[in-house]
Amino acid sequence: MTPTALLLLAFAMSSDAFAAAIGKGASLKTPRFSEALRMGLIFGSVEATTPLIGWLIGKSTLSYVAMWAHWIAFSLLVALGLHMIYEGMKPAAKGVEKPSRYSFLKVSLTAFGTSIDALAVGVGLAFINVNIWAAAALIGLATTFMVTLGVMLGRTAGSVLGHRSEVLGGLILIGVGVWILSSHL
Repeated sequence: MTPTALLLLAFAMSSDAFAAAIGKGASLKTPRFSEALRMGLIFGSVEATTPLIGWLIGKSTLSYVAMWAHWIAFSLLVALGLHMIYEGMKPAAKGVEKPSRYSFLKVSLTAFGTSIDALAVGVGLAFINVNIWAAAALIGLATTFMVTLGVMLGRTAGSVLGHRSEVLGGLILIGVGVWILSSHL
């Protein structure tokens, strides 16, 4: 695999995380760059790890993971998206502000949901001549950059949409899940 192909693969793998980050940024109370970078690093770490795991799994069994990966990603993202929509549809409690940051667990679960496709890609990379360490590092770096940017862009959307911005984030996550599922059926 050429360096250009690896770079394109890295940015393709980060596109769903970017969309989810816009929704996450929109639902936060004016996220600072440090929070955007924190989320970017969490997403990037997860996104870099999953192709390595996929590559290891691919060495043992391709058909099982490839057959179910898109369903797992779809289920996780729809569940997280529905939860965000539910939270966004609740009446805004007076005096309750948007969070200024999400917990590590919540960010990690979202990151895992958007990285299932990278797990499947890792499985596929196990069967071609590729430096898996370089591929994983590029995917992680691209995702860190794209999520950091997405959170900061979502900040603008959040100030425009207010409390209902969490609904937008949930719809984006569901859309990403549907996109992943439809691209594999």
